[in-house]
Amino acid sequence: MPQLYTEVNMRLALFFCVSGALCCIPHIQAEFYTSVGQMTELIFTERELVHSLKEYISSAESKLAFIKSWANKLDVLTRMSTADPEGYLAHPVNAYKLMKRLNSEWPQLEALVQQDLSSGFIANISLRRQFFPDDEDQRGAAKALLRLQDTYRLDSELLSSGQLPGVQYSSHLTVDDCYSLGKMAYEEEDHYHSILWMQEALRRLDTSEEASVSEVEVLDYLSYSVYQMGDVHRTLELTRRLISADPTHERARGNLQHLELILSNEATQSSTMVTAANPITLETYERPPSHLSDREIYEALCRGEGATMTPERRSKLFCRYQDRSRNPRLLLAPMKEEDEWDSPHIVRYHDALSQAEIERIKDLAKPKLARATIRDPVSGVLTVANYRVSKSAWLEHRVDPVTARVTQRIADVTGLSLETAESLQVANYGIGGQYEPHYDFSRRPFDSSLKIEGNRLATYLNYLSDVEAGGATVFTDIGVALRPRQGTAVFWHNLYRSGKGDLRTRHAACPVLVGSKWVANMWIHERGQEFRRQCGLTEGD
Repeated sequence: MPQLYTEVNMRLALFFCVSGALCCIPHIQAEFYTSVGQMTELIFTERELVHSLKEYISSAESKLAFIKSWANKLDVLTRMSTADPEGYLAHPVNAYKLMKRLNSEWPQLEALVQQDLSSGFIANISLRRQFFPDDEDQRGAAKALLRLQDTYRLDSELLSSGQLPGVQYSSHLTVDDCYSLGKMAYEEEDHYHSILWMQEALRRLDTSEEASVSEVEVLDYLSYSVYQMGDVHRTLELTRRLISADPTHERARGNLQHLELILSNEATQSSTMVTAANPITLETYERPPSHLSDREIYEALCRGEGATMTPERRSKLFCRYQDRSRNPRLLLAPMKEEDEWDSPHIVRYHDALSQAEIERIKDLAKPKLARATIRDPVSGVLTVANYRVSKSAWLEHRVDPVTARVTQRIADVTGLSLETAESLQVANYGIGGQYEPHYDFSRRPFDSSLKIEGNRLATYLNYLSDVEAGGATVFTDIGVALRPRQGTAVFWHNLYRSGKGDLRTRHAACPVLVGSKWVANMWIHERGQEFRRQCGLTEGD
């Protein structure tokens, strides 16, 4: 950033602040956006609201021409979405716009209708309002789109057009949608993403696309965010365009004088002015820093890049029928076992679950779904975290004949005791749902729970759904990416035979780009494995 930027920063701040843009938004624990499965209820809620709205229109059609047009647009949309709610919500743009509509647009319509004698519609929407997503949901959905953009290197124009791999219900973002995303990023002081989306809003305005937001409003935010990234030359060009669009904009005119003063003192003005005319891309400015040291590796693996499989390593991987030393239950129906990696040894079991078992597990879990938590590495307290976006439910081993059967199958094929294993954790990932790189085993040496059950020796992960795009399980230390395949399960040991944690098992659930991802995990603890996986003194497998 130029030295002069810091010298005049205080003076320019007085001119650049966008009036009313920064506001305090109270945090309300709202969790629709963290699970596509639960969001399907909103599809039907919105459909019922459309019916209620149309009844009101029929009784006051002469006064409500605008509202009727708005309702007809949503009528078409909800007919499509209710035909296959989960498939429709598999598209992240559809999910975001559902959040936006129910949190922002329906309440605005409610205020408009209150001006008339519309008791039937008002009573209906007011009753359902308590079940609507709130600001936290809309912001969560917006952040999910930004996360998908970063992870999968999606240009704003491509993402806003809705042309994503494997989509069934294509949807696009309007100028106002792009503006809302940019404004949300601005309010989070995330100027990198604010620039990307304000520029997309401006590009669409330049094509004469209809919008309620004006060119002046977009340029106001865009110029400020570009300035915050230290690009004075591009800020100057945007400010000139802003004044051209609104010659009476006093703050912009003041900003222009200061910018020209800065650039008049820069010897490199002529060489850098050329770059200001170039379009802004994902690489133009530096992304905000991350708490993840392996973010680049993680995201590359999610995109299908950076895998370290070699012909030599592949030659060590085999497929087999696994009967686990002639286990009676596996003799007639051995499990199909495929090596995914040699060291640490990661295997995939095919046909691990039937379709009927999958549906039953999901049906048992849906009423219990709640925001997934993580254990704080310092305090040990369970808490929610932005790096784990999903909802989960815990199913006891014997809560149902299906869970009992699946539990027994896991014990048989792994050869391990499930005496101290955790309950089956069923998770459904929301918009851009993910779980950033982590270890399954505890790294806190004084964890009191370890004294009773021992650490998490192994992980058994069932995939309950296919995912059209994204959602892979990746191991960042060894460069492995496993795609979800419905009915399969993957298994690995988290600890060496010595009991020490295997740091190579650091893994993550990549953001779901398109689809609804369901998984069922079981973590198997050390206690009870003394004669099943004998201890060793080395760190070998």
